[in-house]
Amino acid sequence: MFIPRADYSNPEAKIVFFTGAGLSADSGISTFRDSDGLWENHKIEEVCSEGSWKKNFETVHKFYNERREELNGKEPNAAHIMIKEIQEEYQDDCIVITQNVDNLLEKAGIPEDKILHVHGNLTKLKCENCGNNWDIGFNTFDIKNDRCPKCDSLKAVRPNIVFFGGQAPMYSYMHRAFEYLQNPNSIFIVIGTMGNVIHISSIIGTKSLNGKVRKTIPCHTILNNLDENEYLEKELFNDIFYLKASIAADKIKEIIKDKFKKS
Repeated sequence: MFIPRADYSNPEAKIVFFTGAGLSADSGISTFRDSDGLWENHKIEEVCSEGSWKKNFETVHKFYNERREELNGKEPNAAHIMIKEIQEEYQDDCIVITQNVDNLLEKAGIPEDKILHVHGNLTKLKCENCGNNWDIGFNTFDIKNDRCPKCDSLKAVRPNIVFFGGQAPMYSYMHRAFEYLQNPNSIFIVIGTMGNVIHISSIIGTKSLNGKVRKTIPCHTILNNLDENEYLEKELFNDIFYLKASIAADKIKEIIKDKFKKS
């Protein structure tokens, strides 16, 4: 998804969704990692580390093959459908950013080129040798028989996922999208994220030395998480729903349709 740089002195009004694992939890997809540092009973450093994926090559591909197989049977929930309906109605005035590597927003009907996957996509592979990227869908990558379709490499083939310690090239486009939040008619909707990997609170506001939190963007802000957490200060949001994303979806849609005015 290409996001043009906004005129920072007079940005257009946009509806900007920023979503995390909580968006897909009601579809049966487990959150990225539990409090014990595991993802699907695997240590994060074994299956999602820039520094060790080649050493754990077989384990890594087995793990992501299983995740694709799991994803194949999952369906979008009411929150994915709500975002699809908003994107369909408002078109280029709606920007959809997700930290999720699943494809449930695409399954809901949002065109792939209208979604900014800042941490990669589970249904794609890439080759570090030749730079090739390709869609594997829900299929298995067989390390005994499969290779990069462009250069025939094996050991350079990896899931198209941003591993810990690696570069996140889509972040530059994400920050371009955040420039639109300087328009008071924009709406920023945060769904299902802790806000500790991408520091949403610092994008919305600031904290003084005495601990007082102040919102620094003029647009309307909405938070939907299951619970409060230390990374997302309540003072920074105009509306808060501590509910499952699928339950809060209709409430969020109502606010957007009531408040969004194209400048």
